[in-house]
Amino acid sequence: MEPTWKHGNRITLIPGSERFIPELLEAIDQAEESVWFEQYLIESGRMTRRFFDALARAAQRGVAVRVVLDSFGAVSLGQRERERLSAAGVALRHYNPFMMRRLRRNLNRNHRKMLLVDRRVAYTGGYCLTDDYLGDWFDVVVRAEGPVVEDWITLFANLWESSRTRGDRANVDRERPAASASAPHWEMSARLVHNEGPSDKSIRHSLHQRMAMTKQRLWMYTPYFLPSRQLRRLICDAAQRGVDVRLLVAGTGHDHPSVRYAGQRHYGQLLDAGIRIYEYQPRFTHAKFCIADDWVTVGSCNFDHWSLHWNLEANVEVEHPDFTATLCELFERHTVESKPISPGDWSSRSNVQRYRERLAALISAWLAGLR
Repeated sequence: MEPTWKHGNRITLIPGSERFIPELLEAIDQAEESVWFEQYLIESGRMTRRFFDALARAAQRGVAVRVVLDSFGAVSLGQRERERLSAAGVALRHYNPFMMRRLRRNLNRNHRKMLLVDRRVAYTGGYCLTDDYLGDWFDVVVRAEGPVVEDWITLFANLWESSRTRGDRANVDRERPAASASAPHWEMSARLVHNEGPSDKSIRHSLHQRMAMTKQRLWMYTPYFLPSRQLRRLICDAAQRGVDVRLLVAGTGHDHPSVRYAGQRHYGQLLDAGIRIYEYQPRFTHAKFCIADDWVTVGSCNFDHWSLHWNLEANVEVEHPDFTATLCELFERHTVESKPISPGDWSSRSNVQRYRERLAALISAWLAGLR
């Protein structure tokens, strides 16, 4: 079913972990009724300890705390930490535990990152709970308030119920409190768009539709640039009809260098089409959003074939000039701190670089073929 646009929301960008981590922790500490939390990549360490401390405090003061972790993304989370959550009264479930008899289904992961507090305020973005993340990665989170939060309630409740194990009776209350209605001065139109595995292509369809419609500006910011053939065609077509197309990606210090090389394999085609490409330099960037004219999508999706096909993902789409201007300002500021890739420099790159691209692209193509 087509996601519904809802008016009367307030969507706020929170850039940088030094800003959004304290806010997320404070939101958990101020929760009065419920805390629902989803996370993909989580490891034992200082960062996770801070979040688990806050979740335990909330449960111990009577807040209904529900946590869903991806079983693969949480493989480096110790059993002691899991038991500590349960002992504090937190209900913990794991998404899609690995099973040898269904190897293909093991590829389907919950890549969403979500915090829903008192069913009134929702946070989403690309943040991870690892110590590498502490000050070393750049990322963004958005805070959502208003009628669109109803869709987060449904999304989490459906996942919670589908992750139930035998004997686990903990449930969630789907009812929306009246306080989640919009305030008179909130005016943003927004909708929650999500993928529910290989059969659901909602984020892809929405993204591709906007790319085909854009008339002035198409700016994409993503750490893992592994575009499908269709996505490459759409952004090249946009550039050739006069749209300002820019690509901002992670540069040196990438957490997965092979992914970077595989994405670079397409630079020549994109540069020839008139697309401007920038590699962010100060540190690894994990932010992901796309701007098409005054429309924005931001959340957990990396816009690569893995996120768009296999993963459970969730993005909030916003169509409002003020919010778009905020994202544009961030994009342009990071462009200044990036290395521009010029057609001349790229055509004269070393043979070693070309070999790395070819090898990484072959591996990427093989993984994509697992679909």
